[in-house]
Amino acid sequence: MYLKCHRRFKDGKEHRYWSIAEKRRVSARRTVDRHVLYLGEINDTQRASWLKSIEAFDETRGHQRRLALFPSDRAVPQHAEEYGVQVKLKEFSLRRPRQWGACWAFCRLWGLLGMEEFWQPRLADSREGTSWYHVLMLLVAYRLIDPGSEWRLHREWYERSAMGDLLAEGPELAAKDTLYRCLDRLLPHKDALQLYLKDRWQDLFGASFDVLLYDLTSTYFESDPPFEEDDKRRFGYSRDHRFDCVQVVIALIVTPEGLPLTYEVLTGNTADATTLPKFLARIEQLYGSARRIWVMDRGIPTEAHLELMRARGAQYLVGTPKGRLNKLEAALAARAWHDARPEVRVKLLPEEGELYVYIESQARIGKERSMRRKRFKRYWARLKELQRQRPAYSTLLMKLGAAAHDAGRTSALVKITLPEAPPKGEREKRVDFTFALDRAALKKVRRREGRYLLRSNLTDTDPAKLWEFYLQLSEVETAFKDLKGDLAIRPIHHQNEERIEAHIFVAFMAYCLHVTLKQLLKQRAPGLTPRVVIQKLAAMQLLDVHFPTTDGRELLFTRYTQPEPDQQLLLAQLGWGLPEQAQPRISAKSAVAV
Repeated sequence: MYLKCHRRFKDGKEHRYWSIAEKRRVSARRTVDRHVLYLGEINDTQRASWLKSIEAFDETRGHQRRLALFPSDRAVPQHAEEYGVQVKLKEFSLRRPRQWGACWAFCRLWGLLGMEEFWQPRLADSREGTSWYHVLMLLVAYRLIDPGSEWRLHREWYERSAMGDLLAEGPELAAKDTLYRCLDRLLPHKDALQLYLKDRWQDLFGASFDVLLYDLTSTYFESDPPFEEDDKRRFGYSRDHRFDCVQVVIALIVTPEGLPLTYEVLTGNTADATTLPKFLARIEQLYGSARRIWVMDRGIPTEAHLELMRARGAQYLVGTPKGRLNKLEAALAARAWHDARPEVRVKLLPEEGELYVYIESQARIGKERSMRRKRFKRYWARLKELQRQRPAYSTLLMKLGAAAHDAGRTSALVKITLPEAPPKGEREKRVDFTFALDRAALKKVRRREGRYLLRSNLTDTDPAKLWEFYLQLSEVETAFKDLKGDLAIRPIHHQNEERIEAHIFVAFMAYCLHVTLKQLLKQRAPGLTPRVVIQKLAAMQLLDVHFPTTDGRELLFTRYTQPEPDQQLLLAQLGWGLPEQAQPRISAKSAVAV
């Protein structure tokens, strides 16, 4: 990088502006200048009426003072001796590059959600002066931008980010014990925050809470049992396929737009079918007993749960297990198809105050058929390979079991004929086996691909609308994917149960910011994801530019880099204007980090 001078002539006078630039090669024979940092104008004139001055913080005197900057080859005029400073422009140095753009975007989203209004009255500073509110901002920003452990935040990330500059805090903000102690202060405010965010969703996006999507997932731990009897960490059915690790279950309710309404942390061995009554009571306690439409996948509601929902006046739309489809298949076969919308047709079966909706979607048929064929071809090829290898009997059984596990339900479409088990002394002898396609099973699978049986007490609702409600369950799955992927909620390393739940609470707040950005992008920049936006803005850095002066002091400019064209376009689409650059500092000492 180098210092570049830009000359402009205005009103018959020459003005010199300075910037930090770098050479960027665009072809084998051509380079262009890229302006990284703009420093502004340096005085060249001696006339008082033409002097340009700036406000700078004098670290020696501890207050703001007026400065007029001159290059070292220009003398300070007599009338500017009190505030004129000669700067050695060619001896500049760049120090402490740190990520700024994504941190600044986090602060914009934090302010947009009104988190300052909620949290500041609830998190008073400690007696030692620690700002727990700023520590919370740091934890949530870290979870949103570049998630990892609190130890990594303490050792690495804070120094490489501009959060300290944006919060006007020093390195003590990211002390290891401070981060953990902040977690201990969060959980009592969980319900109040969820109520507060509900109102914010309505104000920002006109969100409606008439339809609620409910589902569960699990997240695992890097810790070893046994634990206390009432500890929520337990072995259970792992959606992460980590059956070797203890886990907790997270139940989440979101709107069809993906806006989170509430969540709960449950014991790791909790059965899905036991969770619904508690959540019905919780929603009524927090938000009242208004008539809402609950959308759930099969496996969550039982007959007793549906009876309870009907008694409470709740409305529901749920998937049904395959066993119920088997029972109703004959009755549905006698019903006529009705077109609900292009490429979607339905059969309706009223039964005892409920409505069964059998839906066939051509798009889903094509998708599921393609997925099944892909897995089937892989399974079939693996069976042919094993047939050629002719492994020993015990080895064959293990490899067939592994192949069937990888194929999943597709393995039921193939009939495998195994030889009789050889005597013990001949177990290492190679054996043959045969396999063939089960055409009856394939016919049954093809008949049900892309077809779903839904059950609802919304008997007067358009079946196409019911289908749209059910498809929106993917928003819950997207929320879980974001929590586990972009926000890296797993694995959890905490050992204290309250801090475990506080860690999940921080991830929940980060997801609230994530989904807020997602809603903004839907309105203003469709096609972009929150992660792409954060990565684009993260390329904007904050640097300290140090200039020695002729009188032995040092002038410090803290500047963020100029946005690239794609970043400028993104900021314009979001309607976000960049803040003014920070005021410079002047010191009699060597560099002072800002």
